[in-house]
Amino acid sequence: MDSVGSIIMYLVIALSIIVFSVLTVTTRKILRAATYLLFTLFATAALYFKLDYEFLGAVQIAVYAGGIVVLFVFSILLTSHPGNNSERLVSKKRVLGLTAAVATFAVAGWALLHRCGAALAQLPEMSNPSMHKIGEALMGTGEYQYLLPFEAVSVLLLACIIGGVVVARKR
Repeated sequence: MDSVGSIIMYLVIALSIIVFSVLTVTTRKILRAATYLLFTLFATAALYFKLDYEFLGAVQIAVYAGGIVVLFVFSILLTSHPGNNSERLVSKKRVLGLTAAVATFAVAGWALLHRCGAALAQLPEMSNPSMHKIGEALMGTGEYQYLLPFEAVSVLLLACIIGGVVVARKR
């Protein structure tokens, strides 16, 4: 019985992530897009909490839902008029774009299945990693560890903040 409730909760969280992600990229009002992004990040945090990764869920809420979305909204308010709708994109190459998107999806799916198909057939016994192992993977400098990309993203965010300040000063 508990298993059925867990699956239903997962489906609700996954559906909310999908719906709010689609709304984020399809709305024409930029502040609504930022709000939908906030809901997507909260749903992702709920998924972390459901998987018993309380620390990652808290970080998701504090850093992304709190800090990054506030940065986005601050940038939006500094650089545009948030009440205005964005113009509807008009292109005569929609069919070409749709064809390219479907072809890219097919190639990516084929590559994923071709690369990971054999590995999925013989999955090892799964266990939940400890927070120590996750921290080592995220902040380590060895193979398959992510300190360099983490620092690259922090430099990119710093460049965005500086760019926002420069754009705001020109106005």
